[in-house]
Amino acid sequence: MNFTKAIETTFKKVLPSPFTIAVLLTIFTFIISFFFTKENTVNHLSNLASYWEKGIWSSKLLVFAYQMILILVLGHVLVLSKPIDKLITRLVTHTKSTTTAVVLVSFSTILVAFINWGLGLIFGAIMARKVAEYAQQNNIAINYPIIGAAGYVGLMVWHSGISGSAPLDAAGSGRIRELLTNTSINSTSLPNAIDTSSTIFSYWNLIIFGVILFAVPTFLFFLAKKAKPTPINLPTYQYSLKPTNVNGAEKLDHSKVFSLIFGIIILLVFCLQYGANALQLNFTLNAINFLMLGLAIIFHGSFYSFLKALEEAIKGTSGILIQFPLYFGIMGIMTSTGMVSEISDYFIAISNETTLPILTFFSAGLVNIFVPSGGGQWVIQGPIVLESAIKLGVSLPKAVMALAYGDQITNMLQPFWALPLLGITKLKAREILPYTILLMLLGTIIYIVGLLIF
Repeated sequence: MNFTKAIETTFKKVLPSPFTIAVLLTIFTFIISFFFTKENTVNHLSNLASYWEKGIWSSKLLVFAYQMILILVLGHVLVLSKPIDKLITRLVTHTKSTTTAVVLVSFSTILVAFINWGLGLIFGAIMARKVAEYAQQNNIAINYPIIGAAGYVGLMVWHSGISGSAPLDAAGSGRIRELLTNTSINSTSLPNAIDTSSTIFSYWNLIIFGVILFAVPTFLFFLAKKAKPTPINLPTYQYSLKPTNVNGAEKLDHSKVFSLIFGIIILLVFCLQYGANALQLNFTLNAINFLMLGLAIIFHGSFYSFLKALEEAIKGTSGILIQFPLYFGIMGIMTSTGMVSEISDYFIAISNETTLPILTFFSAGLVNIFVPSGGGQWVIQGPIVLESAIKLGVSLPKAVMALAYGDQITNMLQPFWALPLLGITKLKAREILPYTILLMLLGTIIYIVGLLIF
């Protein structure tokens, strides 16, 4: 029995659904925080329950969750538009075997995910699904789980890409000073922002991205050569766009001119509000969502088509929508009890100028298991990382990206963000995890070497 088959067999016996994993992590967090945090009050358990409840309904985190869901939904809507759908259909015709499929799916998914994580996640999922459909229709024997894993690799690069939460948030005017308000750092000595030109678009981050872009498809190619074909029984993935009788004001819903005008208005407002930042390669979450909204409306050609795609896209967010509050609750406990600070402080205590980025990488990866939200993690761990970087003389852009690298790599282990992909491909988490774990190990090596070299 080969290594991946052994892992898959083990997962089939021990791995529950992603929602159950979130519940188990919640219970585990309660237990470890009860016994290992420093509160010495008789109402410790009651306090933990209060932290959990406040975390679930944190207004800031709920706003962030809505931004994240919008990125996911609008990315999905954009992928379902005719121009993007035609592109995907044309790409999958190059499928000849599992090896060609994993290279095609992983390479294109990584490129798209670097532009936008939500778009990349859905693009990869639909690519994997359409490859399987094409193989099924043309009697091509493939291993579907490894192709599904190839469609998920965008989550290995998203946080260091154009929609990365930490570098985008750090690029906000005055945000660095705000994050370090309650620290010992003198705010007057801090930069107003860390531009994405020194993080996402820095030469060293682009080099590391290039290595990932080459190494992951190559690694999957050799894995696929040994992967045995699996049975496929899928209906064609599609949603209906056939309108019923259109009368009166409903004609506006089907008007190509009206939707085009509105889409152009959105893009013009985008240029006015965010154009200067975009030209400087400095993006925000709101800017990304606004741009995708305008493009999605234009690409669909009518509000009717846009809204039908929206109905389909929202289905993929159901698992994430209900799990966000659970992870926010975990975040509430870990933040209020100081657990995140203790994890970060431990790594920082044994750090120096050279090792801080590496240990930040590992601590971010560990925290991501419990808080699979890059932006949420940045809010609670970012100030600690930035303060430590300043004290140890580490470049702030490098510290930000070390956290981003660590956060994104353990997505290959944490199944939270795989929910939309699993829903589209109809695969199980335990089917893709044997391959994504190996990809996590590969990515870890690349990112650590990159942090040491640059």
